Amino acid sequence: MDRLIYQSMSGAKALMQRQDALAHNLANGSTDGFRADLMAFRSVPGEQPNAATTRVWALEASAGFDASSGPIRQTGRALDVAVAGAGWLAVQGADGGEAYTRDGALELGADGTLQNRRGQIVLGDGGPLTIPPGAEVSIGGDGTVSARIGNQPPFQVGRLKLVNPPLEELRKDADGLVRMRTEDAAPTDESVRVVPGSVEGSNVNVVESMVGMIALARQFEMQMRMLQTAEGNEQKASQLLSLKG
Repeated sequence: MDRLIYQSMSGAKALMQRQDALAHNLANGSTDGFRADLMAFRSVPGEQPNAATTRVWALEASAGFDASSGPIRQTGRALDVAVAGAGWLAVQGADGGEAYTRDGALELGADGTLQNRRGQIVLGDGGPLTIPPGAEVSIGGDGTVSARIGNQPPFQVGRLKLVNPPLEELRKDADGLVRMRTEDAAPTDESVRVVPGSVEGSNVNVVESMVGMIALARQFEMQMRMLQTAEGNEQKASQLLSLKG
């Protein structure tokens, strides 16, 4: 009897965790460059020293993130870039380390550094990119950042650091940024290209996520019914035992 209770309880808990992940994806359905989280169930036996394994818990674990590209829309802004195909844009995380994102909606900070709208400094091949005051900025398809001051000829400020490490070497953290599992900096990939004047949207399929939440709600209800069934069976068993007494 207790096995049914524990299985139903662990299943309901795992469903709640998956629903949280789907809700997080839905909340970021319009976030530029967002990558949807993937979740998967796995069974874990409850082990005790010198005791037989009698229970199995269903745990919800992160299976990484969806690396597929989101829709690209044109904005016409000179500072906006969208990574074309596979690849990532290097930025500086809150911890000072190098991280990667697909959010290419860029702007100039108060100190002239190139940043995204979250205030994260965009990195070039040689570090942060700084734009001279009053300069007109343009970004090429290879990530080259050029500036023009007045009627002077344009000059190169630097180049966006674009990387494309294998997906199995990447992890997505709670801040939404992607980092190397080894904590090392990924090497620059010369083959990665960007689309100037455009940004990439979220790759979350809103309709699919909403259908998934409805399915999870029905599964959760089924787990609750199993708990009620277990309680009813226990009450009937207790009545039978009391009659025998």
